[in-house]
Amino acid sequence: MNQKVLVFLLPNFVFGIFLFGFFCRRQKTLTDTFSNPTENWLAIQNGRKNTLASVCLKNNLNKPRSKLDSHVANQLFVEHKHKFIYCEVPKVGCSNWKRIIFLLQSDLNAEASEIEHDNIHHTSLIKRLVSYPPALQKEFLSNYTKVMFTRHPLERLVSAYRDKLLHSEPFYSTTIANEIRAMFRKNKNSPEKVSFQEFVNFIIAKPPHTLDIHWKPMFLLCDPCNIHYDIVGKYETLGLDSEHVLKVIGAPESLQYPSLKRYGSEKRTDGDITLEYLRQLTSEQIEKIKKLYEMDFFLFNYTTKYEDYFSQND
Repeated sequence: MNQKVLVFLLPNFVFGIFLFGFFCRRQKTLTDTFSNPTENWLAIQNGRKNTLASVCLKNNLNKPRSKLDSHVANQLFVEHKHKFIYCEVPKVGCSNWKRIIFLLQSDLNAEASEIEHDNIHHTSLIKRLVSYPPALQKEFLSNYTKVMFTRHPLERLVSAYRDKLLHSEPFYSTTIANEIRAMFRKNKNSPEKVSFQEFVNFIIAKPPHTLDIHWKPMFLLCDPCNIHYDIVGKYETLGLDSEHVLKVIGAPESLQYPSLKRYGSEKRTDGDITLEYLRQLTSEQIEKIKKLYEMDFFLFNYTTKYEDYFSQND
């Protein structure tokens, strides 16, 4: 090749290489900035699970057992077609997750809105892990996708109070309410509804492991230090997390997590409502309730500075 031609082409070639490298770096920067949403979600999941593992280790909560605790096994629902195990945490969208399990089992031969709240909680068609022998429990836990969802402990507590003590459910608004009245009122027959303060005093007076599942600490319900959940979802990111859960287990694309609510005319318990109730408590009650849910705060990375948290999230 002519020497003059080489002298002309070489600088242009070098400049071309420079431009190529520049645009590659630029593309990488743009890719990093607008990265794959799934990768972002997986990174968040890894962060949640790393926090869990770290707190479990630090607090010596890893206690391998030869047999799963029956109370925990009772909270785990099994769906075999999609090899899915869901840990029920009340007040964290569990009614709708049970609807999902029912629909998956029935090959979507119904609509979520057709499944009544009371029916989904009493049907024998969705199976609990506790109903299987220990060997099968172990097998399912090893091979199925395990999922649990959490919620800020104090918001969950307020939601439980509003749902169970302010409505006419025979067990809670009568049996539990009468027990609370007997503990804290001179006139135990007074008809006024149980106050939030009385409810909190009732809860902090009992050992945590004996509490009703609607306000029992979440880590005691699902034992995340000894059951290694594949997905740890949050009520605060319910839409995105549920979408990924359904994708991971291979659910039909037409199936979406429903947003059904039992008392549809009422506003969902949010940050503003939670703050309204928490401000009725004394500082001593607040500290005791924080202590009760201490491990939930640490394991699931929720702040105890609730005033700031709820103000920012509304």
